[in-house]
Amino acid sequence: MSIRNGEWVIISSIKTKALTYFKSLQARIFVVFILVGMIPIFLMKYVILENYVTQSVAQKRSMIQGQCQDLVSQISQSGYIHGASSSAVDRQMKQLANLYNGRVIVVNSNFRIIRDTFGIDEDKYIISEEVLESFLGTDSSNYNQENEFLELTVPIKAEGTKEIEGILIVSVSTEDVDEGRDALNNTVWILQVVLTILICMTAFYMARLLTRPFGKITQSLEEVRGSVIEDQEISIPDYTETKLLSEAYNRMLRRMKLQEDSRQEFVSNVSHELKTPITSMKVLADSLLAQDEVPAELYKEFMGDIAEEIDRENKIITDLLSLVKMDRKSSDVNIQETNINQLIELILKRLRPIAAKRGIDLVLESFKPVFAEVDETKLTLALSNLVENGIKYNTENGWVHVSLNVDNKYFYVKVEDSGIGIPEESQEHIFERFYRVDKSHSREIGGTGLGLAITRSAVLMHHGAIKVYSKEGEGTTFTVRIPLKYVP
Repeated sequence: MSIRNGEWVIISSIKTKALTYFKSLQARIFVVFILVGMIPIFLMKYVILENYVTQSVAQKRSMIQGQCQDLVSQISQSGYIHGASSSAVDRQMKQLANLYNGRVIVVNSNFRIIRDTFGIDEDKYIISEEVLESFLGTDSSNYNQENEFLELTVPIKAEGTKEIEGILIVSVSTEDVDEGRDALNNTVWILQVVLTILICMTAFYMARLLTRPFGKITQSLEEVRGSVIEDQEISIPDYTETKLLSEAYNRMLRRMKLQEDSRQEFVSNVSHELKTPITSMKVLADSLLAQDEVPAELYKEFMGDIAEEIDRENKIITDLLSLVKMDRKSSDVNIQETNINQLIELILKRLRPIAAKRGIDLVLESFKPVFAEVDETKLTLALSNLVENGIKYNTENGWVHVSLNVDNKYFYVKVEDSGIGIPEESQEHIFERFYRVDKSHSREIGGTGLGLAITRSAVLMHHGAIKVYSKEGEGTTFTVRIPLKYVP
């Protein structure tokens, strides 16, 4: 298989760098010295930063616990937990929430939320391990470093009897801890740079003492010429270093070959997919032209078939253009803050007539309002493909369940269906372009084999992730995770 000029330039560049780097054993010795010297530095950095986070969180926890005790005392004295109003208690809860950029919740003995500084969960019920422990008289705290929040639960005891009559839950942001950690990280980084320079100088000096040339591998790599992948693999098993280098070089060439094979297969698939509707239209048109007097019914039937093939051709071209847009640079992404709840509701509104024709029950479950920085057009296309596939590849009178949830960093969309499922051996290929699990069934319902490839490209463009869980005959579940904040 021939390599294109651009690819050969890449191979030649890699080969030149490899030859330069591995001409002597000093490279290996240099790397060993660097690794041995850098490991303690990184361990030191880890210990310093983790110790800082632990102490900072403990200090913040102690401060909040003290303020919670004051607040709990006021709640108990004012009868607030029994429904009495107290502007002082409301003001102190609001101040506590604003001070730490957090949330304060008061739960009565019936596990009902009677006050929420966010104002979204009042009159709802909450039962959790921490709440139950607090009703047993135990203070608890939970620090979630990944989502940057600290949660404390404190029992509210009656003034005279000391009987627990409620729970105070305080969730606060720990972004300041992470910011302090980042500032400390910069200081440690400067120390790392200084130590790294000293280690590099020492490693280079020691490596020069043990240097010897790699003459044989240098000669072998220099002999690699031409532009045919199959003839370019090298084998130098004399030393461990030369063997590893030649194997790595050969793996790179094989990957280039696979990439070229994939490119040619894609071109072949595109040609085939575009040619099939044209061939059908040609056959139908020739059939009409071959007859002198075509009955109106037959003429209308054939023209209807031609129109369907034109629609199919147009859908393939549209999907191909969508893929081309997905492959462009991120500068083509039109990012804006979008109401994800409304976006999904609009998608389902458009698809409900299609679902109704097959008796498919289309349900949306949204846990919280979600606003995120996304390309609305591309995300709509991606999610529409998932829901539409759930409808198309479903059983009669089945269901498609779409759910939306969110945390501090991502929002999650789950599309579940009661459909025919995907065989396990096909699941790793479904995001490939033009791949169809059941080609005859896919063509019958109008699939182009590009929908999931478009969906995956759109999700990756948003720096998200998509996964599939399926069992043949038991339905399919797609999960999509997208960051709330878009990072170019």
